[in-house]
Amino acid sequence: VYQLLTDLKQQRKESGKTKQSSGQQNLNTIMYETLKYISKTPCRYQSPEIVREFLVAMKDHKLTK
Repeated sequence: VYQLLTDLKQQRKESGKTKQSSGQQNLNTIMYETLKYISKTPCRYQSPEIVREFLVAMKDHKLTK
């Protein structure tokens, strides 16, 4: 999620639109708040590869929900 939101933020910055609808402003606020929260948690440092490695390592334990 963190990677997705940072990518979206970068795309919006590069597009350079100045006029935004109120719905777009709300979405920007949600993205900002989510990024702010996630950046304070350890999941900021996770990547798809790390999650995949974890899942492979846990597969042998045969955990259930």
